[in-house]
Amino acid sequence: MQEEIDLSGKLKRNGGGRAAKTPGKTMRAGPLERRLGMWGWGFTALGTFLILMFVFYPMVQALILSFQTGRGANLRFAGTANYARIFTDDILWKALGNTFIYLIIQVPVMILLALVISTLLNDRKLRFRGLFRVAIFLPCVTSLVSYSLIMKSIFSNDGLFNQILMGLHLIDSPILWTTDAFWARALIILSITWRWTGYNMIFYLSGLQNIDPSIYEAADIDGANAWHKFWHITVPMLRPIILFTTITSTIGTLQLFDEVMNITQGGPANATITISQYIYNLCFKYSPNFGYAAAVAFIVVLIILALSFLQLRIGGDRRDA
Repeated sequence: MQEEIDLSGKLKRNGGGRAAKTPGKTMRAGPLERRLGMWGWGFTALGTFLILMFVFYPMVQALILSFQTGRGANLRFAGTANYARIFTDDILWKALGNTFIYLIIQVPVMILLALVISTLLNDRKLRFRGLFRVAIFLPCVTSLVSYSLIMKSIFSNDGLFNQILMGLHLIDSPILWTTDAFWARALIILSITWRWTGYNMIFYLSGLQNIDPSIYEAADIDGANAWHKFWHITVPMLRPIILFTTITSTIGTLQLFDEVMNITQGGPANATITISQYIYNLCFKYSPNFGYAAAVAFIVVLIILALSFLQLRIGGDRRDA
């Protein structure tokens, strides 16, 4: 017996039979469905309350605080004064510039390294693949503070790295990794790349293992080399994961704090200071100004939203547009 849909949107049967119901009508939930629904709300109520209480409520309070000035309980409404101050704050613009330097250089390098390493470690013919995967992922599970201090020790003026370079006669004098503006930024970029490349590698490895090997076999038959297979098969197939890791890496870089705080403390002369460290300084290092710090924090939120939207528009699925 065949069914067809008329222009009014109702189902009707060809060949007689009972008339079909209109799709828009729904059946009333019975006692069992209502009981299951109550149990579902009961299980989610606590989590929903905690999220509202400890996530959304502080966000709303921080937004209100960004329009206030003063200290402690002596807060007063200041309108948009905190946001107007942003345009004349030289240290903030210095922090924004440093953060975007890290973002523009470090994120693409890290994403490319993670892609290449995951492709190499996905080769079934490679021996000790598990050992290499663990070794590259291991920095991700180390403490942010401990690894930052270790990097600071290794790259100090008389540290291990300078001693190796001088022992190989590649340099005549130590490189000032923590006191020179250029080399201090390079050290921050090197540190966060070393720590987070393995994290992104895991995502790409999981994606690569879901690609049908017959696709690469067909490319081999057609005479494609390793570069063609990487660029025309691996990258397009991993496009959603690349988009995800790019967005999360961008958010993480804009919130960069631990490495800068522990390696260079924002120096020399604010040459490596980031937005997150500047917000920390406004609250706990300089004269406390929580209202202005909250305003700067919401500027970071707007930047993250704008960059995430831009990345989704550029790297998202064209069929979703």
